[in-house]
Amino acid sequence: MSSGSVCPVCLTPIPAAHETVGDETFLVKTCPDHGEFRTVVWRGEPSFSSWARDKVPSGPKTPFTSVDKGCPLDCGLCEAHRQHTCTALIEVTWRCDLGCPVCFASSGAKASPDPCPDDIGRLFDRVERASGFCNIQLSGGEPTVREDLPDLIRMGKDKGFPFIQLNTNGLRLAREKGYAVRLAEAGLDSVFLQFDGTDDSVYRTLRGRPLFADKLAALDALAEAGVGVILVPTVVPGVNDHELGNILRLAVDRSPVVRGVHFQPVSYFGRYPSPPGDGERITLPEIMRGLEAQTSGLLRASDFSPPGCEHAYCSFHANYVVTETGGLTRLSAGSKCGCAPRPASEGADAAKTFVKRQWAGPGRELPMDFGQPAEAGPTDELDAFIRRAATHTLAVSAMAFQDCWTLDLDRLKGCCIHEVSPDGRLIPFCAYNLTSMDGETLYRGKCDGIAVP
Repeated sequence: MSSGSVCPVCLTPIPAAHETVGDETFLVKTCPDHGEFRTVVWRGEPSFSSWARDKVPSGPKTPFTSVDKGCPLDCGLCEAHRQHTCTALIEVTWRCDLGCPVCFASSGAKASPDPCPDDIGRLFDRVERASGFCNIQLSGGEPTVREDLPDLIRMGKDKGFPFIQLNTNGLRLAREKGYAVRLAEAGLDSVFLQFDGTDDSVYRTLRGRPLFADKLAALDALAEAGVGVILVPTVVPGVNDHELGNILRLAVDRSPVVRGVHFQPVSYFGRYPSPPGDGERITLPEIMRGLEAQTSGLLRASDFSPPGCEHAYCSFHANYVVTETGGLTRLSAGSKCGCAPRPASEGADAAKTFVKRQWAGPGRELPMDFGQPAEAGPTDELDAFIRRAATHTLAVSAMAFQDCWTLDLDRLKGCCIHEVSPDGRLIPFCAYNLTSMDGETLYRGKCDGIAVP
């Protein structure tokens, strides 16, 4: 299966191909100047070939850049991009109150000054022009270090964006009484909460300090404020890949405030002079099977489906109802095979609607068309199930972000999660955060200044 990628040393676009050996699939590519690179991207069942899905492309509403040098060098979004925006990330600060070894944004003490509210307002306007009123995630850095964060949330709502989510480590939510309520009153719909495990040894390794008590306190505060929470673990082999089941059980116990769990297999950004070994990577099917094994079948790997929005190899998802006894009943996912290619726009619209409906706080959900659950009983049982599902639905998903060794340009062209750069371009998340082995970036830190609308 042919594709394209970049050289991990110089980031030059080069041909690439997927090669399957046994039950493992590798991305293989050769740079004429720096040699061959071979990286595992898929292990085991479901098989790599069975997971593939075709989509009819749906380009951005208003492309800001034209095709010139070729993918991934024309991001903005360019006219050749195959999926319009589902979620736009606006980084409101590059400061952070943690110093995590694992960080997309390379945040820290030497961070640039925060963008002013007027500049952020112009970024909101650029998103609307490029993609309409899509879902917004306020990110960073750590957004809660800004004292005017409630004002920024209110600004987004006043401009017409219906769903605003906060990406946070949760420290201020945990430690400042009433802060979560202030954010909710400003219009915050949901929190993407960094949540790597249920043991402080995991946080010491990944975040540099014990944080589990803070994570639980943040969940308590958000429950009081009525803000929905998505737990977001970064999964690192040998560090917290044994914690998949524990995280899921905690999510079940904390339903309905916890609306979902979104696992993120570790990707390698920043300076890595030697390629990470294949043993340092965990793939999507390994997480699917790990969840089944670690929950003693509370859910099954076969429950999961490819995404309707982004490229099939980027993610998986399944939706469940948390029963009164702490079990999980899967909501019908439809057929996984034998269907015609779906328009990418249909997947994006469905994803945006689902996020607004499912990830909002309990009591603020939109009406839901559940269809038939996996095992529907008599009418009275089905009625009870539907009532329960209206408040206790749990989304379980994962997204595999790409680094310089795993970047697949076919996947990148189908990306629906776009960073809003400081100059107002919309850039696919994995392109914006891409770095070479020496830490050189393509876009981050090189997009200063607000472009003229």
